[in-house]
Amino acid sequence: MALQSMTGFARSEGTSGRYRWAWELRSVNGKGLDIRMRLPQGMEGLEPEIRRLLSQYVTRGNVQVGLTVQVSENRVEAVVNRDALDALLKLRDDLGDGLVDPAPIRLDALLSIRGLVEFKEASDDPEAIASRDADILAGLERAVHSLSEMRRIEGDALCRLLSDQVSHIEDLARTVEADPSRQPDEIARRLESQINALIGAAATLDRDRLHAEVALLATRADLREEIDRLKAHVAAARDLLAIGGPVGRKLDFIAQEFNRESNTICSKSNAVAVTSAGIELKVVIDQFREQVQNLE
Repeated sequence: MALQSMTGFARSEGTSGRYRWAWELRSVNGKGLDIRMRLPQGMEGLEPEIRRLLSQYVTRGNVQVGLTVQVSENRVEAVVNRDALDALLKLRDDLGDGLVDPAPIRLDALLSIRGLVEFKEASDDPEAIASRDADILAGLERAVHSLSEMRRIEGDALCRLLSDQVSHIEDLARTVEADPSRQPDEIARRLESQINALIGAAATLDRDRLHAEVALLATRADLREEIDRLKAHVAAARDLLAIGGPVGRKLDFIAQEFNRESNTICSKSNAVAVTSAGIELKVVIDQFREQVQNLE
């Protein structure tokens, strides 16, 4: 399964009958899946289907969904207040004998009566509305596919970048492991020199006790465990990158472990080369963790 970035954009538009519609989807980093929608009034009923479609392709990120719908052809219909019209006709009939030469009621006279005739935008029948909504949702599905593809492409680029950074971390761990300051004979030489200097400066020091304390300090300063854990984290990171899918949180945890080991290496270091490699480790790990934040 491919890695996916959490950032992406997609747009889909089309027409259905007398309607023109357009979808815009934008996604950015997020701790979970947060879908926010801006829908035209009266189309809130599409929300469940929107969430269902997005959840099939997106598992993490803040996603903004926008839909615009415009009417390309306005239709107007006249709505007659039948009760008012019936009352008017009844009044004419009741007064018919008392009217002088009663004339037929003219259309312009009817239109001049407030509330008798109202003009408003014609509404579509339920079948037309259902067909429009089906077309709009089909456009949403195309937009979701485009968004997912863009996130996948960016995910591929992130995978290559993260793989290079993991390799750099591995190389720096090997540099620390191979540094001459970590060789047993070099450690023994350095400790012997320090012990002799201490004994020469203070003849009252207990030589056996001093040797025991130095041995304890040497054990605490050993970097074997940190190097082994770094190698294990490198292997775990490579496995996750190879598996793909929504592994961003797991890689973020590994980045924290990388950082923990690099801090310990820097604090235990007793050689300039090891300290330098430890500092470079921290820089690369920070870059690794920053890029991991973009992964689903």
